[in-house]
Amino acid sequence: MRNRILDLNMLLTLVTIADTGTVTAAAEQLSYTQSTVSMQLNRLEAAVGVPLHEKDGRRIRFTPEGQKLVGYARKMLELNNEALDDVQQQQISGELNLGIPEDYAFLLTSVLSHFNRQFPAVQLQVTCRSSVELVKQVQAGSMDLAVVTRQARSPGGEVIRREPLMWAVGATAQPSLLDPIPLALYSPGADVFRDAAEQALASAGRDWRMAYSSQSMTGLMPVVAAGLAVVVVTRNMLTPHLRVLDERNGMPPLHSVDIALHRPPGRPSEPAKQLAELIRNHLSTDEQTLN
Repeated sequence: MRNRILDLNMLLTLVTIADTGTVTAAAEQLSYTQSTVSMQLNRLEAAVGVPLHEKDGRRIRFTPEGQKLVGYARKMLELNNEALDDVQQQQISGELNLGIPEDYAFLLTSVLSHFNRQFPAVQLQVTCRSSVELVKQVQAGSMDLAVVTRQARSPGGEVIRREPLMWAVGATAQPSLLDPIPLALYSPGADVFRDAAEQALASAGRDWRMAYSSQSMTGLMPVVAAGLAVVVVTRNMLTPHLRVLDERNGMPPLHSVDIALHRPPGRPSEPAKQLAELIRNHLSTDEQTLN
């Protein structure tokens, strides 16, 4: 008996129609003509021998058999991509040095895990330092990639995410918010967060004092959680141990900061190219899941 094999291109068209809802939208997404999309759908129906769809105005409504095949098509396309990745990407090897401030390391947990599974032959080294120091290392050519906070002392790079800044205090304890406001800040020159806090308070005519300073958020947290100081964080740095303050609490608004991806000049290595693409895709959206 002759083997019956479904065409993956037709299955991709089927899934795209299911995702977009119309032949017109599917054609636009696939860069096909509408007639090509309709023809592939008809050929797929002929191949399986059962009706897969019916028209509902301009939209496509799938039959129960069509809905079932869409589910199988997604799995087959995913397996196809997995097979190609496994065959092609296993060959990528070499060394790769990534720099990231300690406070942003948690943003890349799933990215690094995903990268390690796809490219086990790549020797990845992650270095945590301040944004300013990391940019200098990239410019010197001693680091392949760096994800940093863009600021006056480390301009340039490709902006891949914008993070709103906010004031925070301990979840169960907070200091007095009367002037001078006690702040827990990064050490001078360590990060743009300190500059943002100073500018916002100065613009609001508020006075403040340094209650504690550290090179990282990890060092600031015990003092803030104990209710001794106010800290500036990004939305993704919030933990159950922190509570947000805003204008209702008398705190002035803060601007956002840019997270930038820095690479040295010249053509990147293949490992650096692949990791940069993963980081870009992951951080350019608010929510992204890597399987």
